[in-house]
Amino acid sequence: SSYGSGSSSSEDRGALIAEQGSAKFEELDEKSLGVFGKFDPRVMSDLIIGLSDGLTVPFALTAGLSSLGDSKLVITGGFAELISGAISMGLGGYLGAKSESDYYYAEVKQEKRKFYNDTNLINHEIEDILLEINPSFSDETIVSFIKDLQKTPELMVDFIIKFGRGLEEPAENRQLVSALTIGGGYFAGGFVPLIPYFFVDQVGTGLIISILLMTITLFWFGYVKTQISMGESCSLSKKISEGLQMIAVGGVAAGAAWFFVKIMG
Repeated sequence: SSYGSGSSSSEDRGALIAEQGSAKFEELDEKSLGVFGKFDPRVMSDLIIGLSDGLTVPFALTAGLSSLGDSKLVITGGFAELISGAISMGLGGYLGAKSESDYYYAEVKQEKRKFYNDTNLINHEIEDILLEINPSFSDETIVSFIKDLQKTPELMVDFIIKFGRGLEEPAENRQLVSALTIGGGYFAGGFVPLIPYFFVDQVGTGLIISILLMTITLFWFGYVKTQISMGESCSLSKKISEGLQMIAVGGVAAGAAWFFVKIMG
C-alpha cells in the first residue's frame, strides 16, 4: 500500500512544519480568544447562558410582582422562581452535556469499528479530511502523514473524530460541571434584582432601585460577555452595543411583566 511508504526526510520536515504551525496557532489563540484562552470555553459558555437567563427572567418576575404592592410577595415569589429556575436550568445543562458525551462516544465506537473492519477505509477518510483542509497537499505529504498515524492506531480515530467530525472529547465530570455552572449562574444573576426589596419599606422604591441596579448590571454583563467572547478583536462600539441590547431585552421583559400583572391585578 502506498500509505506505508515515505522518506524520513519528508517526515522530519513535516514534523518541523507541524511544530512551527502549532506554536503559531497557540500564539494566535491567546491573542484572539482573550479570557477564553485561559478558561474552558464550554464552562464560560455555560456561565453566560445561566447568567443571561438569570438576569432577565427573575427581573421580569419581580417587576411584575411589584405591581401588587407587597414586598414580601416579591421576595417570596422571586426566591421560589430562583430555586425552581436554577434547578431546571441545571438539569437542562446536565442533560445537554450528557447527550453531547453520548454522541461523542458513539462516534468513536463507530470509527473504531470501521478501523477493525477495513483499515483502508480509515486511510481514505483521513486523506479526504487532509484534502478538505488543504487541497494543495501533495501525495507525498498525505502518505507521510498517514504513515505516522498508523504507528498509533488510536491517533487515527482521534484525528477523524476531531477534524472530520468536529468533536472534542468531553472533559471529566462535564455533566456535573455544566449543571452547577448554568444553575449557579442563573441563581446568581436572578438574585440581583431581589436585593433592593430587602432594604426598603415601599415596593415602588424597591422597584426603582431594582431597575437602576439591573440597568447597570445588564449593561456590564453585555459588555463583559462580548469582551470574553470576542477578545481583543472586539471594538468598543460593539461592546457598548451589546450592553445596550441586554438592557433593552431585560427592560422589555420586565415592562411587559409589570404591565400584564398590573392589568390582571
